[in-house]
Amino acid sequence: RSTQPMSISSSTDDGAANRVDASVAAPGTELHATTGMFPVDRQPKVHRPDQNPTGKRLAVLTLTALGVVYGDIGTSPLYSIKECFSPMYGLTPTRDNVYGILSLIVWALTLVISVKYVSFVLRADNRGEGGGFALLALIFPNRGLDRHGSQGKVLVALALCGIALLYGDGVITPAMSVLGAMEGLEIALPNVAHFIVPITVVILATLFFAQRLGTHMVGKAFGPIMLLWFVTIAVLGMREIVASPWILSAVNPMYAFGFLQTHGTLSFFVLGSVVLVITGGEALYADMGHFGRRPIRVAWLVLVFPALLLNYFGQGALLVRDPSAVANPFFLLAPKALLLPLLVLATCAAVVASQAMISGAFSVTRQGIQLGFIPRMEIRHTSKTEEGQIYIPEVNWFIAVGCLIIVMGFQNTSRLGAAYGIAVTGTMLITTILFYYVARMRFRWQAWQAMTATAVFLTVDIAFFSANAVKVAHGGWVPLALGAGLFLLMLTWKRGRALLSRRLSNETMPIQLFLDSVAHPAVHRVSGTAVFMTGSDNGVPPVLLHHLKHNKVLHERVLLVSVKTADVPETSASERIRVIPLGQGFWRVIATYGFMESPNVPRVLAVVDQMGIRCKPMETSYFMGRERLIPVPGRSDEPFALPRWRKVLFGIMSRNARSATEFFDIPPNRVVELGTQIEF
Repeated sequence: RSTQPMSISSSTDDGAANRVDASVAAPGTELHATTGMFPVDRQPKVHRPDQNPTGKRLAVLTLTALGVVYGDIGTSPLYSIKECFSPMYGLTPTRDNVYGILSLIVWALTLVISVKYVSFVLRADNRGEGGGFALLALIFPNRGLDRHGSQGKVLVALALCGIALLYGDGVITPAMSVLGAMEGLEIALPNVAHFIVPITVVILATLFFAQRLGTHMVGKAFGPIMLLWFVTIAVLGMREIVASPWILSAVNPMYAFGFLQTHGTLSFFVLGSVVLVITGGEALYADMGHFGRRPIRVAWLVLVFPALLLNYFGQGALLVRDPSAVANPFFLLAPKALLLPLLVLATCAAVVASQAMISGAFSVTRQGIQLGFIPRMEIRHTSKTEEGQIYIPEVNWFIAVGCLIIVMGFQNTSRLGAAYGIAVTGTMLITTILFYYVARMRFRWQAWQAMTATAVFLTVDIAFFSANAVKVAHGGWVPLALGAGLFLLMLTWKRGRALLSRRLSNETMPIQLFLDSVAHPAVHRVSGTAVFMTGSDNGVPPVLLHHLKHNKVLHERVLLVSVKTADVPETSASERIRVIPLGQGFWRVIATYGFMESPNVPRVLAVVDQMGIRCKPMETSYFMGRERLIPVPGRSDEPFALPRWRKVLFGIMSRNARSATEFFDIPPNRVVELGTQIEF
């Protein structure tokens, strides 16, 4: 068959002279829409970051990245050093101990963030997009879950574990950040310190309630707030460093080795708190698609990294000078007159850090839905110009409930630190393993190169993860349990959909046999256009067979519409829509979207209408199938085999998933639903 692309006009005028008449194309001739995915007046503006921005553009992107990417790691000084000297360790802030912990902090930030993420992991971009699903798509482009082989299935499982733990991080981060800021009340206003938990609950509840309004206007303030935050913490640290410049010698890694050697097992446990300084590091990679690699690197190297080091050194100098400051060394860096303004600024920074994780969870969820790992959910676009600004109510309230329960259950950052660390280190460990395969398969590194880099990163990651793993009984079970539950749901949904598709394909009538049967004069045709949604791009949709069986008629124009997801963030106009005439007034329409895009079937039909196949909104009816799934025992050797209890779980998820009508933005008053029972 011919695959020569055919250009179309982006005009919406029915009488446009230059419109391609696809209705006269020969059966089997594949037509492509190569210009104008949508009519001009409805074209959304999707802003992709520049690959190499310079000058003013680089400055703007760098400032914006401060508010989204670095909110989490930027608020770590609120609690990190305090937790390293937690009473549970029995570690006193002597000069040697302070130097040892500072050295561990410096080299954790350097090796994990500066070297691993900024220098290496940020290279693993999928057309500029980062994150767990983007990494998975890089490793297995254009391949189904069933074709990965045993090693591939392990990697898919690892990726899903990392994504599940990232949700756990999203639940814990708002609680940890806001609690850390509110604990400043113990220093600034001791009389109201017993209200820390209620105030934290109110702030978080307000933040989650406001998500439905969108973050466009608030987002503009995130960058300046975090710029002020990083400048402030740098200045606070410099005040102590100027008075005690000798503290800078803690950059020597020998102090870290000396601390580990002197304290033995105790130092291993302390690593579980040192890891708090790198929380949020995964956001550098996950949010790369919003700003690009260069602004994220510039922000880290020019401002964030120096500001964090200055503040940590300042806290260390304060502890050496005044060991009693271990109660809250961050807030005790500030003069008493500035405690309240610092508390307000810390609260704002904590809200920014929380918002960044919540928005990230929305983005990851949409990717998972498009790639088939998560059931359909309601996705609201909160901006008319920014495609990436979305709100998913189910995810928002899931995180909100989990976050508030954690705040009321753990009460303070000391107890919460154990739960926080294992989610972060688990995600980072999995990212390192997956990066090895990206380096080998996509970067074409030699085996020794990839193994050397991976071995260095794994040594650090395993040390941090192990130090937090011993805290499972003290709160680390929370993100593990949450992650295990989400992992089970994602894998069940993916395998359940694959099993269901296989069962449906086995019962599908070949398209040519069907077309031959409807050519008979006894099949009555009525005016208008019928659209049958189908997950397969071959065969006849079961809903079409049910429609013909019960209604005994067919429309004069019948479109079999399939929506596919590519392994890239966005697809171009030439990649997005293909139309294949089948004959007898039938066409197959295949719309391909990226995993960062939201499908919209009426807009697809607007393009098809421009190609000459009449699809006017008031003349088009959509026929959808409503499946009732009946789980039955299956053979253990069949593809995608699932035990009956997981089939029941899949059925529950399917019933509660958002309907295809809503998800594809189809006008509900133009939809006809036909029910069917499927044994699977």
